[in-house]
Order: sequence, then structure tokens, then C-alpha cells
Amino acid sequence: MTGYIDIQVNGFGGVNYNADDLTPEKLQSSCEQLQGTGVVGILATITSSQSDAMIHRLANLVKARNACPLAQKLIPGIHIEGPYMSAENGYRGAHPLDAMKPVDLDILKKFHETCDGLLRIVTIAPEMDPGCKGTAYLAKHKITVSGGHSNASLDQIKAALDAGLSMWTHLGNGCPATMHRHDNVIQRVLSFSDQIWCSFIGDGVHVPLFALKNYLKAADPNRTIVTTDAVWPAGLGPGTYNMGRGFGDVVVGEDMAIWAPDKSHFLGSAATMPHCHKNLEAIGLSPATIANLLIHHPAKFIA
Repeated sequence: MTGYIDIQVNGFGGVNYNADDLTPEKLQSSCEQLQGTGVVGILATITSSQSDAMIHRLANLVKARNACPLAQKLIPGIHIEGPYMSAENGYRGAHPLDAMKPVDLDILKKFHETCDGLLRIVTIAPEMDPGCKGTAYLAKHKITVSGGHSNASLDQIKAALDAGLSMWTHLGNGCPATMHRHDNVIQRVLSFSDQIWCSFIGDGVHVPLFALKNYLKAADPNRTIVTTDAVWPAGLGPGTYNMGRGFGDVVVGEDMAIWAPDKSHFLGSAATMPHCHKNLEAIGLSPATIANLLIHHPAKFIA
């Protein structure tokens, strides 16, 4: 079994990839710690904010990576999650309400340009992409378009698929705790499982392990990926950390989940890939299946 590949990492080892002051030295430290957990590749993830701030953070990330040989090796690409996602409470999760907006094609092109050839995945809620223009643009440039933080209808998902949507970000999360028992976005996405890759957070808390086992059975086994959705306390172990951005101090427990102070939603995960690996073993998956989820399948999205 070769090293892990994680397509959604917002930060690791005390280093926040969304920080305005990210440096090559900090990125080097983060990559060394990732490497110590058996990771050989990630997509560094920039999340929703105002467009100017996101462009600055993307440029800063690219600059820091290009100045760090280890980061060049471990970070073959970038994943942008937002800001074109649902503004509905529950669906937007921890993403700031004032950043949620419909796709602006000019800004999306600027994101693409700023990534300097490193952009690999963009998470967009289909209902926030009128006419699927953003999806079509990204697909034309061979960038994976992933749905997420969305309450898209069946018709909206189908239209996005026709325009080039090919993945769904952390299915089972980015949606409210209470939804219609049948007609909900999880069931809608799974109804297209023969056409869409599904990623799942494997910390055992974002999706309880019994439910993760069910989802993996319902999805196409040839189109599934497990990720950590790690934020910067990941790799540091249990403890109290100041998350900033108005969240203040949060407690990371033994389960490695990070909740908002009011317990309304998660703020990401502090899990590592070995933690996810053990969880997948705990639900009885074979070594070959685990290797697909953590290595072979995500490898298709970092080239």
C-alpha cells in the first residue's frame, strides 16, 4: 500500500492554508507533518470568503508552494470550495453567509488564472450556477466540478451533470441536520451514482460509521473517495484551539471533530488519514477497497 492522497485539506499541523500570512516556512512545516502521517499528496483547499480575499489567498498559496520543494511534491493542486454555494442555513455549514453568491464567471476565471495551472477541483452548488456557465467553463478547462453545500433539485443536478459536473463534495455533510426523509439532496445525488464521484469525510463523526458504510454501498464503488476535510488543528491531537473568524476557542476531542461553539455545524475535521483508515477497517472494508478510497481513486484528481 502506497501513501495516502487527500483531495480536501484546508490546513494541517497548526498551519492554515487560508491564512493571509501563509509563508513557505509554514507550508514546509505542514507538509513535513503530513508526510509523517503517510500522506504523499493533497489538494490544498481554499474556502469561501469575499472574492478579493480569496484571490489573495490563492496567490499567496501558489507563491508559498512554489518556494518550497516539499510542498511542490506534496501539493500537486488546489481545491476551491465556494463561494458559489447555498446561502441556506445548514447547507452552507461554516461558510460565511455574506460570501455566498451565484457564480460570477469573470471572478471564476480570475480564480483559475491565479491558481497558475494548479486548479484541480471547484465545489459549486448547482443551483448557484445559473445556466451552468461556470460548470461548463471549468469542465472545458479539464477542472473537476464538484457539487456541494447545496440543496439542488434533481433537474438542477441533471443540468449540471450535462454541463460537466462529475463529483460531489463530502456527501452527507453540507446539509441541515433535519431534512425531508426521502426527497433530500443526499438521495438526489445517490440517484445519479452511476455518473458522479462521491467523496465522504472519514472521521466517523461528520458521517457516523454505520451511515458511511451504507453510503459506500449505495454509491458506485468505482466512484468513491474518502477525505479528511482537515483544518489547521489536524495532526495536533485533542485540545483547545482558537479558530478565529469569530469562532473563538473550540475543543477537539478524541473523535477529532471540530464543532461550532453553538454545536449547529462542524468547522471541519482534525482527523488524519491513518485515523480514517482505522475507521474504514472498523466497518469491515477490505484492504483493496480501503486502498481505492484513500489512494487509487483520489489519485485520479491530482494529476
